[in-house]
Amino acid sequence: MVFYFTSNISGTPYTIYMGLDKHENEDLIKYGWPEDVWFHVDKLSSAHVYLRLKPSEDLDSVPYEVIQDCAQLVKANSIQGNKLNNIQMVYTFWSNLKKTGDMAVGQVGFHNSKEVRLIKVEKRINDVVNRLNKTKVENFPDLREAKEDRDRQERNEAKKIMKEQQEKEKQEILKMKQEKALRSYDSLFDDVEMKTNANNDDDSDDFM
Repeated sequence: MVFYFTSNISGTPYTIYMGLDKHENEDLIKYGWPEDVWFHVDKLSSAHVYLRLKPSEDLDSVPYEVIQDCAQLVKANSIQGNKLNNIQMVYTFWSNLKKTGDMAVGQVGFHNSKEVRLIKVEKRINDVVNRLNKTKVENFPDLREAKEDRDRQERNEAKKIMKEQQEKEKQEILKMKQEKALRSYDSLFDDVEMKTNANNDDDSDDFM
């Protein structure tokens, strides 16, 4: 089971989701999307919360209020973190998560620690948590199929862009050939005209 939430605090809807338990977190880690941002309480046990960005959107363009929503949801779903004030959340893109065979279920590391960001949460804000919980939807998605569909669409889009680029290059080459042929024709026409003028001069001399 996956829990889905919607953050509308910024005026633009963002999807936030998390798994039921650590075993489901394994599937979320395995079948995450490049657009997903992973959130967790720093150095404490908590839910794995994901924020799904728009394609090609970067973290710096995400409204701070949305990041705060994710952080509050993580805190509310941490047995230890929910009781403490002034705790830190870590967040990074899904692609930066590292999972090795010797790690425990639900445990992850990072490929590059420099790409991990921190946000401090002073206390739980019930208004935020309640607002998000009102949007909560439980679902049983086929995460693998969803990931394959997403990747397939990306490949098709890449093929479309490549085809359009190839067609553009083809048209540019054709245009260059046509312009070259036109210049050659103009040059040929000039040569013929020059010869014709020269012949006219000879005729004029004969009449004199």
